Amino acid sequence: MAKPLKVSIGGCSDRGIKADNEDFFGAMVPKEPQLTLKGVAVAIADGMSGSEAGKDASRCCVISFLEDYYSTPDSWSVVKAGQKILSATNSWLHSQGQARYGSAKGMVSTLSVLVVKSNTAHIFHVGDARIYLLRQNNLEQLTRDHRLWVSNDKSYLSRAMGIEPHLEVDYKCLPMETGDRFLLTTDGLHDFLEDKSLKNQVADGDDLDAIAARLVQSALGNRSNDNVSCQIVRIDSLPLLHEDEILRQQANLPFPPPLETGMVLDGYRIDAELHASKRTQIYRAFDTVHQRPVILKTPSVLYDDDTHYIEHFLHEEWAGKRINHQNVLKILESDRNKSCLYYVTEFIDGLTLREWINQNPQPDIKLVRGLVEQIAKGLRAFHRMEMLHQDLKPENIMVTTAGLIKIIDFGSVKIAGIAEITPLDHGTQEQILGTLNYTAPEYHLGQRGTVKSDLYSLGVICYEMLNGCLPFGEMPEKPNRHSLHRLVYTPSIQRNEMVPIWIDGALKKATQLTPQRRYDELSEFIYDLSTPNPLFLKTEDKIPLIDRNPLLFWKCTTLFFFLCFVASLILLKFK
Repeated sequence: MAKPLKVSIGGCSDRGIKADNEDFFGAMVPKEPQLTLKGVAVAIADGMSGSEAGKDASRCCVISFLEDYYSTPDSWSVVKAGQKILSATNSWLHSQGQARYGSAKGMVSTLSVLVVKSNTAHIFHVGDARIYLLRQNNLEQLTRDHRLWVSNDKSYLSRAMGIEPHLEVDYKCLPMETGDRFLLTTDGLHDFLEDKSLKNQVADGDDLDAIAARLVQSALGNRSNDNVSCQIVRIDSLPLLHEDEILRQQANLPFPPPLETGMVLDGYRIDAELHASKRTQIYRAFDTVHQRPVILKTPSVLYDDDTHYIEHFLHEEWAGKRINHQNVLKILESDRNKSCLYYVTEFIDGLTLREWINQNPQPDIKLVRGLVEQIAKGLRAFHRMEMLHQDLKPENIMVTTAGLIKIIDFGSVKIAGIAEITPLDHGTQEQILGTLNYTAPEYHLGQRGTVKSDLYSLGVICYEMLNGCLPFGEMPEKPNRHSLHRLVYTPSIQRNEMVPIWIDGALKKATQLTPQRRYDELSEFIYDLSTPNPLFLKTEDKIPLIDRNPLLFWKCTTLFFFLCFVASLILLKFK
């Protein structure tokens, strides 16, 4: 059984010679599952002495981070959650400083944050408080002071919370080891103690509160002229979890028995088997508790000992429950105890996009554009939660009888907040989870996916909806750099003369084999599908006639050779 993350924390603060203590620190050690999914957060702040409300600012910085961090989606990475919170807090401090005190120095504070998640330490830093790491009797300063010295005895903060409307935050992450000790200090302490003294005292003993108190007293004994504060975090044990273990903690249940029509499982009556493969079974069922039709998905018993398979099955439920959007399949919350492993979704009356494409070989461009826009909206719901779909294809998209798009499969979703729980040195190459013809080329080259990878898949789908085929034809079975380099985009005009050149320009940009050449945002692609981009209109003259209008090209060619033949006859006659 994997060890849990376990830390010990101690701290001390003193106002020193000052009339008031403008330092503030705090820590949060949550219970499971947040301990695994979000980690432990520790923060220290020092209100700027020249600030009108430095004490309020430092308190706000620490409390806001500790409270808001655990309110962010579990799917978010630490860096995204931290930067969002710090940016919002900074904006609030700056606006309050201007409103209350009419000055940029109204509410200003330094802030240094340590988030310990799984085997990784994440550090956010603004100002001149410090975070140190003591490892194997070596003390290392992990942050740099944002302080500008104008003379030997005069300096000022070059960066702080609340001083500017826009915030620049130092961020870094590093792998941890059991026994590591992190030291967070304000300048009233570290400016009055040498590194050797810090190292010796932090390493001396197991009572962290007592160590912190000694450090504070040492700084005061060295005539510190400021508030003096510090926190110490000791790493007592580290987890060795991988994604499948993390997710399985949420559903440690046996595999379901074979299901047949008429059987009742936990109040769900099986009405029909809709799909069966060696990996999953999908059933139309009726919820006898809430009197409504539902879909029930179960894993195949063939994989009951395959943790990699279980990981991806559990991904679907975990990810789907955290997305609430009309263009994404809704996974229903369970209001009863499960007897085995399965999950339940809303019932969708419609057909897959693959079936829609087969039934609409020459679709109206405006209709296609509307459906693609809905797919993009669903994808953005994933991206806002810092998830990548990674397997977008017509078979994973439903079109309801009312024309509403539903993205229905989450088994290959990449969840940033879960992915970073694995150790940093867990360096195995990621498995390609998507479908060959729709998977972005960078995955085949061993590169990490981005939002642009999902954009590529959407571009291929849109091209296929309009043209009835793929933009590069069938992908080679095992794509590599050489085979991908040989792929050539087929202009839409060769497949469907009704597709405007500017729409094809958007499709070509969305499906560029190099991610850097694609659109940066899904919204840019959708905009260019409905609004002619002058850049694409300019390229029309550069496209050879055989590509723009093959029929006209061959007519002209035939006429040319006919005229040459006639001219030859005339010349022969007059010789």
